[in-house]
Amino acid sequence: MKIVFLGDSITDMGRDRTADLTAFSYGASYVYLITAKLAKENPGKFEIYNRGVSGDRIVDAYARIKKDVWNLKPDVLSIFIGINDVLHEVLAGNGVDIIRYENVYRTLIKETLERLPNVKIVLMAPYVYDGSLTEENREAFNAVADYAKVVEQLAGEFGLMFIPVQKKLDEYVNKYGADKFSYDGVHPDLAGSMVIAEAWLEKTKDVLNG
Repeated sequence: MKIVFLGDSITDMGRDRTADLTAFSYGASYVYLITAKLAKENPGKFEIYNRGVSGDRIVDAYARIKKDVWNLKPDVLSIFIGINDVLHEVLAGNGVDIIRYENVYRTLIKETLERLPNVKIVLMAPYVYDGSLTEENREAFNAVADYAKVVEQLAGEFGLMFIPVQKKLDEYVNKYGADKFSYDGVHPDLAGSMVIAEAWLEKTKDVLNG
């Protein structure tokens, strides 16, 4: 079973782009944790590719969808993108407004299903917390919640699997504090990546065991 993870720096996390299907190709990410668990429990069953690119917005992911997804012909596609569509706007005026975000995201899904009609797709909603990257413009970052709602709506529209990442992290953040799960309010540390990995594995278990 072939799995592709499409995303931004939360998925990328310093992966080695020259070494697919090795430990280094998964970065210090939730993808690494997922891959390690699946490899241990099902040796040889899964072929997993990390296609996270730091800084990507939805328009960037769409621009490379053919090379990084369609050409690989995955059985499962996981998409985790959205924080940079807000962050780039707040920090540099180069974000993607929510209407364009929804339109491009919908087009990405629609065209992917046209080319890969049997692919199973997982949509992961963006999240944000207080931290060094968000503290100066915290109110502006509240828009991330609206982008997360768009992802949920698209999952419902196309009948896709959906993971409310903020909600999953909140179960721990509300008890222990955001700084224990994200080192800057945007990127997860190891504990945060583990929460994301466990949520992903739980949501996809029926597909993975099929």
